[in-house]
Amino acid sequence: MKQVIFKTLADLRFAIFILLIIALASIIGTVIEQDQSIEYYKLNYPLNDSLFGFLSWDIILKCGFDHVYRTSWFVSFILSFGISLLTCTVIQQIPSLKIARRCQFFRKSLQFSKLKNKKQLSDQTLTELVFKLQQKKYSVFQQRNIVYCYKGLLGKIAPITVHLSMILILLGTIVSSLIGFKAQEIIPKTETVHIQNILTMGPFSNIPKTSARVNDFWITYSKKNTVNQFYSDISIMDSFGNEIKQNTIYVNSPSKYDSITYYQTDWNLLGLRVKLDNINIFQYPLISIINERNKLWITWISTTKSLDDGITILLNDLQGYCSIYDKSGLFLGNIELNETFSFSFPLTLIDIISSTGLQIKMDPGIVLIYTGFGFLMISTLLSYLTYSQIWLVQESKNIFMGGNTTRAKFEFAREFLKLS
Repeated sequence: MKQVIFKTLADLRFAIFILLIIALASIIGTVIEQDQSIEYYKLNYPLNDSLFGFLSWDIILKCGFDHVYRTSWFVSFILSFGISLLTCTVIQQIPSLKIARRCQFFRKSLQFSKLKNKKQLSDQTLTELVFKLQQKKYSVFQQRNIVYCYKGLLGKIAPITVHLSMILILLGTIVSSLIGFKAQEIIPKTETVHIQNILTMGPFSNIPKTSARVNDFWITYSKKNTVNQFYSDISIMDSFGNEIKQNTIYVNSPSKYDSITYYQTDWNLLGLRVKLDNINIFQYPLISIINERNKLWITWISTTKSLDDGITILLNDLQGYCSIYDKSGLFLGNIELNETFSFSFPLTLIDIISSTGLQIKMDPGIVLIYTGFGFLMISTLLSYLTYSQIWLVQESKNIFMGGNTTRAKFEFAREFLKLS
């Protein structure tokens, strides 16, 4: 019974079947938006207008299609595929490598009939042929009048390395889905935030008690006045509020601490801090407006107690340059940071309140995944190595020579002819 189970697991057809199921599940996870709210699925996949005629919101939620890659059934298929690869490696690939390392002598000339490359020689000695084979980097083994040679044994390791790489990638995927998490936080400058806005997390994830403080945020612009890069100077704090680590992050240059990575992903403008009548300081919220070309922020400041009159302040970046309009849309002028603009009363622009978007992620399986891809690249190089075998049998004054190879058959045939 055990032999039947192991043979089934090592069977290529079983592995392909599992792989097709994983591919189908991945397609579903790509077509259906992941990790959205119940209301989102009710709105986009109603009962009377289901996807493909049967995928309505209730089936999506019951089957876990809203979080495919973290469902128990998807992880089970990943495990099954990994076990299949491991079984195939142990039962088939490793024994094949052991056989390739053995001396597989041909003892009679009749054994050469099954080889495509074969020849009978009478003008060379066995010693001369052995010397030529050694010059061609063959490993030579001889017993009296019979010789066995091979080279390119590393090429036989390529399938094992491929299986190992895929097992590592699958294992890393499972580890990340079970104990990893991903959060997205929008943090105003100088504020501190704890990890709360969790986007995805595994069933065994442990959210750390560390927090992040944004010390500063700034943007650099190109000559064409477009965003070149945006930066956040952040401090990682422990549960007692003590600073553990401080550094500056930007896009594609995250900060890492204790298996948690902080990525710079977004930014926004939240409000304006202004001084009115040179006395009172107020903070006004900014509303973002996206047009065809760029993003703008706008706010309204009332100039009367009845709120029926006022000015509109418009800005499109963090460079501290704002435009002022009256309620009819008439342009009144521009104002910069720490500059005062006078109309019915003096207005001083003190600060533009910005926020930074941080993605906080713990992906413990990423090391295994990267290692797996590293082995996969190595296996690709190893697969180009040709495993070749040559046999020699001397009978009386005649020498029978035959050879076989796993790939590059034309090049091997040329080499075989040169030897003879």
